[in-house]
Amino acid sequence: MTYFDMGTLGKSYRHRGGTEPLLGATIPERFSAIVERFPDSDAVVSLPQNRRLRYLELESEIDRVARSLLAAGFRRGDRIGIWSTNNIEWLLLQLASARIGVVLVNLNPAWRARELGYGLQRAAVQGLFMIPGFRRSDYIKTLLALIPELDDGGSTRLQSSAFPLLRRVILFDPVNPMATKPAAAGIALWQDFAAAAASSSAADVNNVSAELDADDPINIQYTSGTTGFAKAVVLSHHNILNNAYFAARSMRFTDADRLAVPVPFYHCFGMVLANLVCVSTGSCIVIPCEHFDARSVLQAIQEERCTAVHGVPTMFIELLEEQRQNPFNLSTLRTGIMAGAPCPAILMESVMRELHCPEILIGYGETETSPLTHLTSVDDTVEQRVNTVGRNLPHQEVKVVDVSSRRTLPIGEVGEICFRGYHVMRGYYDDPGATKEAVDENGWLASGDLGSMDGDGYIRVSGRIKDMIIRGGENIYSREIEDVIFSHPKVKEVAVFGVPDDHYGEQVMTWIQLHPGEKITEEEIRTYCRDRLAHFKVPNYVSFVDEFPTTATGKLQKFRMREIASKQLQSLKSVSRSAEAAP
Repeated sequence: MTYFDMGTLGKSYRHRGGTEPLLGATIPERFSAIVERFPDSDAVVSLPQNRRLRYLELESEIDRVARSLLAAGFRRGDRIGIWSTNNIEWLLLQLASARIGVVLVNLNPAWRARELGYGLQRAAVQGLFMIPGFRRSDYIKTLLALIPELDDGGSTRLQSSAFPLLRRVILFDPVNPMATKPAAAGIALWQDFAAAAASSSAADVNNVSAELDADDPINIQYTSGTTGFAKAVVLSHHNILNNAYFAARSMRFTDADRLAVPVPFYHCFGMVLANLVCVSTGSCIVIPCEHFDARSVLQAIQEERCTAVHGVPTMFIELLEEQRQNPFNLSTLRTGIMAGAPCPAILMESVMRELHCPEILIGYGETETSPLTHLTSVDDTVEQRVNTVGRNLPHQEVKVVDVSSRRTLPIGEVGEICFRGYHVMRGYYDDPGATKEAVDENGWLASGDLGSMDGDGYIRVSGRIKDMIIRGGENIYSREIEDVIFSHPKVKEVAVFGVPDDHYGEQVMTWIQLHPGEKITEEEIRTYCRDRLAHFKVPNYVSFVDEFPTTATGKLQKFRMREIASKQLQSLKSVSRSAEAAP
């Protein structure tokens, strides 16, 4: 691997190249080559469904679903949504839609009616595939409230004034596939959808697939909503297949690897860095649970002899807690990716040691970059692996710019991290204005993250620009304070953010979740911080909480914390003023 250094200019601008070229294939072309090499290897194991498919069997199922999609009238460039937890059908729809050029729109399983309506309308979804529900969420009831026309007449071809492009809704139950009954006249069943495959042929599918181009849009992902607003990110075969492939190369994945996937498929982490990582290398996808459950994940690793596991930091915290209380044999584990949120050094070290995962890597990126831009390496030093997000992947560029002037900054200075390369999205769906705002005329995507680059190209992330706290003119980075507080043995999870202050502009606030059974005072936390941080970084407000508002992927929603805390502080001020005014 060649590393090109432009440091002679004194700028934090790096391009990491390589002798291995980008893949020029479409997803079905790459998958076909893998099936030819590993036809009898395990491709996917779904423990909740008690199902497993070898690569040759998976290929057969994918082609059957592709024929059904053609029979249902979906063509290259059309958009189908999937509203479901993790299961084999999700994977089949992902690869079958790619087989014929239909764009898969990932819908968050945690969405309620208003959010679902937005997701369907924003991406102009033409077909919806859904499960009956999950936990306390009744998806059918939610959808019928949103689209009452589904219960009108006797045709499964929908006509809705609010959703004029949506023409088909198909229901499947991944655990009890034959138990699902028609919920409404306008909702078809998966088994009827699948039976229609007979009206299309393998030649039909092959002819469509042969016309596909690697630059065709193939997926629409919604940004995770940590800032409260979701955009529809359009990604191509070329974007996500190469991102998956080079992530797999960095992890040294082969057909012998088995990846436990507790992260949701609807997110780039699951769909690209898990599903596509595996099917681009011939390794096995292991689905331990519909939705994250620490014990189920550990049990799956033990029973299926998994060599890798992915997760966001909150998931790894729960895995550590469960392993300490109910140990499993994790001796087969080797690697995995921790990403999706800041990864504290002490957490990485605990995962390496206690979860028997010595080659665990930190990943960094965003949905708009397919999603991975940076990944640590097993050859990095321990300090680099636990305190940075590594260097950019091959064929990608990164620079750090001044937030105001947009000039490229010298090595070591903190600014906004920007990306350019094959992995940058095609744009936001039907939103050229937002696309232009995110990607400049030279192709650089602004991440919204603050960070710095060292002389070897390693990136340290300080936090989101909107998370930076300005207290009395001092710039304070939440990540630094979080890392200190997280190192306290009684702290399970922590979030630091700014709240309004009449005198300083902003004050530092922290929300802390303790390990079960632990107790500590606010002043003890402040004392712990004073010994390790400058005085102006010590939290003015400390609040102990039982849980945090998060996205479905486990990302902490600081904008919600800030809203809640600001209202609480304002109420306290009002009470205080009322008390002072009382006679």
